[in-house]
Amino acid sequence: MNELKPAPASSANELQIPELVKAHPAWQRLEEQREWYANKSASCKNRYRGLRIAQVACAVMIPVFNLAEPDIAKWLTALSGAAIAILAGIEQINQYSTLWMAYRSTAERLKHEKFLFLSAAGPYRNLDEPERLILLAERIEEQISTEHAKWINVTSQVIAQDKNKNPGA
Repeated sequence: MNELKPAPASSANELQIPELVKAHPAWQRLEEQREWYANKSASCKNRYRGLRIAQVACAVMIPVFNLAEPDIAKWLTALSGAAIAILAGIEQINQYSTLWMAYRSTAERLKHEKFLFLSAAGPYRNLDEPERLILLAERIEEQISTEHAKWINVTSQVIAQDKNKNPGA
C-alpha cells in the first residue's frame, strides 16, 4: 500500500501537495469546487446582510421622517415602506440566506473531505493512492450532486410560492 505523505510545508499553515495528486482531475475538481462554494457563500452572505441592513435603515428612518413637514413626511414614509418591501422581495426571490448556509455547508464538507484524503483517514484509510483518488472523485461528485439537488429544491419552492401568491402570473 502506498500511503500519501504530504511533503513538508513551507510554512506552518500550508501543506505541500504531491504533484501527482495536484495534477489529478479529482483533486483539481475538489479545489475549484471548494473555492467556488466558499466564494458563493461569502457573496450570498454579503448580499443577505446588505439587504437586511438596508431594510433596518429604512425602518429606522420612518419615525425620523415623521418629524418633517406632514406633506413631505407622508412621501418619505411611503417611500421608506416601499423600499423595505422591495428589499424583502429581492431577498426572498434570491434566497441569499438559504444559499449562504447551503454553500457554506458544502464548502466545509469539501474541506473536510480534503482533510480526510490528505490524512489517509476515514474512507481513505488503507487504500493506495490510485484507489484513494478514485474514491475522492466519487465522494466529491456525490456531495456536489447533493448540493445541486438542494438548490433545485429551494428554487422550485420559491417558484411555487411565487405562483401561489400570483396565480395569474
